[in-house]
Amino acid sequence: MEGETTILNKIENNKRLTKEEIAFMVNGFLDKSVSENVMSKFLLLVKEKGLSYKETFYLTDAMIKSGEVLDLSDINKVVVDKHSTGGVGDKVTFLVSPIVSALGIGVMKMSGRSLGFTGGTIDKLESIPGYRVKITNEEFRNNVNNVGVSVISQTSALAPADKKIYALRDEIGAVESIPLIASSIMSKKIASGAKYIVIDLKVGKGAFMKNVKDAKILAKYMIKIGKYFDRKVVCVLTRMDSPLGYTVGNAIEVKEAIEFFDGKQEKRLLELVTTISSYMVSLGANVSYKIARKQVIEVIKNGKAKEKFYEWISNQGGDLSSVVLSENKAIVKSKESGYISEIKPLEIAELVSSLGAGRVKKEDNIDLSVGVRLFKTLYDKVEIGDIIGEIYYKDYVNGMESKLANSIKISSIKTKEKDIVIGVIK
Repeated sequence: MEGETTILNKIENNKRLTKEEIAFMVNGFLDKSVSENVMSKFLLLVKEKGLSYKETFYLTDAMIKSGEVLDLSDINKVVVDKHSTGGVGDKVTFLVSPIVSALGIGVMKMSGRSLGFTGGTIDKLESIPGYRVKITNEEFRNNVNNVGVSVISQTSALAPADKKIYALRDEIGAVESIPLIASSIMSKKIASGAKYIVIDLKVGKGAFMKNVKDAKILAKYMIKIGKYFDRKVVCVLTRMDSPLGYTVGNAIEVKEAIEFFDGKQEKRLLELVTTISSYMVSLGANVSYKIARKQVIEVIKNGKAKEKFYEWISNQGGDLSSVVLSENKAIVKSKESGYISEIKPLEIAELVSSLGAGRVKKEDNIDLSVGVRLFKTLYDKVEIGDIIGEIYYKDYVNGMESKLANSIKISSIKTKEKDIVIGVIK
């Protein structure tokens, strides 16, 4: 086995690494025979020089093999997994899961908490009193077999090398590398066991991928990794230039999910949820996208998706009628008339984080009851004095009302509407 120095020299001189060399680095870093210093050099070189598709397959393989791989052979339905590359107000998982499940497709999902501005899916689910994010493997399987859907917190048993490598990438500034992003996402998805994976790949100001060109390259890497591991992957490129839906926070986003199934749907969120759900159903039921979309729209309208939403949450101990928001509320009114041309996602995320909804370290406690609700969304008409938003807070944050008002840009003329779905790569 060639040593660390040889491996680093090979990358530096643009020579391809073997499967064994990449496994040597990953496994060595995990068992500490490869130092953090050496691994840092390796990751920074990868960021600078890139990896070929084949090398990315090998890296993904080593990370998958560092932990358990879920065997779904005892699940009595086709399971389709879904991943979002992260956005502001991203409540899509707990909307698509019951929709897809209502159409007979299994959803067996492990989700994360968040680091950064706002909560991850698990934080949002924990804002539902009684909901159990940690259950036994047997319960997880039984839930999917009996109810059709279960969402739990990520286990450290899946792709532990990815977790350790990601933490180091974050520390040394090696996060922005397409092969490293692709292998990180796909190692966890493949270890989760599903044969079909739909990826909601966010593009724009509030996303990790700032432009469509890079997003397409990332999509291609993930699709090719999927093919190598006999998985069918569909990447839906979606616009993240404004928050998703009307709310940003934790409990407040669960409240919006309840409203969504009661028929109060922000149109861009509805289109995104319908599209992601339709691709999941198309893969899982082996039907055309057109047929799947018709079925998805039907279960949203006829209440079957709502029924499944309540069944899933109560099956895991949650009580949707007990979700509470902070009692303190500040109202923000428009100071001008016109049309909303921009809602800055990162500014709103930072505001919600400052209220106590974001964490800096994994172990930080966050306030699940705070957040922001928008009363107007992109392209809506507003008049002076209209309520455009409200802030739920525990402790008053100086300037919070003006921060919310300043994140919403109003123009005298209506800007051309852009579809939330940019395109699909498969």
